[in-house]
Amino acid sequence: MIKILSSIFLKNADKATETGRRAWGMMCSILGIALNILLFVIKLLAGTLSGSIAITADAFNNLSDAGSSVITLIGFRFAGMKPDPKHPFGHGRIEYISGLLVSIVIVIVGFELLISSIKKIMTPEPLTGNYLLTILILIISILIKGYMFYYNRKVGKEIDSAGMKATSMDSISDCAATSVVLISVIIGAVWNVSVDGWFGAAVSMFVLFAGFRSAYETIQPLLGVSPEEDFVKEIEETVMAHSVVLGIHDMVIHDYGPGRKMMSLHAEVDGKGNIFEIHNEIDIIEQELREKFSCETVIHMDPIETDNDAVTGFRETAVEAIREIHPDATIHDFRMVPGPHHNNLIFDAVIPHDVKGTEDELKARISELIKSRCSNCNAVVTIDRPYTIL
Repeated sequence: MIKILSSIFLKNADKATETGRRAWGMMCSILGIALNILLFVIKLLAGTLSGSIAITADAFNNLSDAGSSVITLIGFRFAGMKPDPKHPFGHGRIEYISGLLVSIVIVIVGFELLISSIKKIMTPEPLTGNYLLTILILIISILIKGYMFYYNRKVGKEIDSAGMKATSMDSISDCAATSVVLISVIIGAVWNVSVDGWFGAAVSMFVLFAGFRSAYETIQPLLGVSPEEDFVKEIEETVMAHSVVLGIHDMVIHDYGPGRKMMSLHAEVDGKGNIFEIHNEIDIIEQELREKFSCETVIHMDPIETDNDAVTGFRETAVEAIREIHPDATIHDFRMVPGPHHNNLIFDAVIPHDVKGTEDELKARISELIKSRCSNCNAVVTIDRPYTIL
């Protein structure tokens, strides 16, 4: 169905472009609304005819899914708005918010299902009506939801939509929930045993689990998580492929929604090189990163000494010292200021988050380690924590 609709309405919509991405998302959301309303109607009919609280609750679960698809549709509409003076980074994070709202709706429905099921457990009633018709409706519902999971997951990955990914997880949980309801109806039909309330409780647990999981996944980018390790390594390899760059640090990547990333990093360069030539090369690297990763990039040049053996030796001393704290700890912006009685070693130390301690405690520890290796050295340290994982 999705192929037929795309061939009619999205003939020239390229998922890689912002316009095409939004068009695909809106079409899938509209299809989701239509299918969920259809499922609500036929399940409500089956629940009413059979007297099953599990089926009726599952019907309203689908109605909430239709509302969730409306939220996702609104998310795509607003996320496609261009940057403006008040929102210079665009409106892409609205997609994450819409995904979170979907998750909240799922959790609310899950709790309502659980309460209704507990009541049915306390006052059980046998099912009525045509069992074969009820079973057929439930099987059709499972197939439809399975298809919705397939296209939401597939297109959601292709256009990197948090809202559609959340909707796909809701669809697969609905498949499991409706399957449980189907089993309860079959048991009631074959053995005339009322297990409707118990199976309704099981349905509610499926729904709650899906809601909390999708909420967790959509909250993460809103809070600001570290970018994928492979993504960071690929950026590092791209930058370090240019001979003018001797090292990089302080990489920070901001996510303002799918396709809207901004990055800054510091590139170490030879302090005695031609500043105009180096600046031109840095501009080339920035442009390469923009084109390759669709990521606005700003690179700060950090000049370092490359031919001073004394500075190099003291730098190695500092590196050895902080690696006693953690093997992945690094330093940057190192410089030495010699004096008549001691040498000041000035640098930033990047300490992984799993190393506990306040900044003052870490500074004191590093100073002690430096002193143990160089009695006439004084460490002037700034503590950094990494924004990316390498």
